[in-house]
Amino acid sequence: MKVEAVVVRDRVETVMEAVEEHTGHVGVTVVEAVGHGREKGITHEYRGRVFESRFLPKAHLTFVVRDEIAEDVIEAIVDAAKTGHVNGDGICWMSQIANVTHNRTGQKLEEVEVGG
Repeated sequence: MKVEAVVVRDRVETVMEAVEEHTGHVGVTVVEAVGHGREKGITHEYRGRVFESRFLPKAHLTFVVRDEIAEDVIEAIVDAAKTGHVNGDGICWMSQIANVTHNRTGQKLEEVEVGG
């Protein structure tokens, strides 16, 4: 299963630690991103001028996990990604994947996970 999340950049380490602590899973890919949801960016004032930042700094996290722990991974991400702001904390989702193979060894993920 592939679990993906878009989170506020300063929550990345917190989310990764929560996933490991809650599920034992340690592998993740993190990509820097920008975007907005319902908050549609922010406005701020600098030297008397008002600026609108439509795209906010985010991070896109991808976890490839065993199906049995996917829901627990999502639970850990959602809990750890909360900032306490009204909006802008990001989103999380999962999707089916198949034929995951390690580049170095050529082994299928299922073989590695069961120690084969």
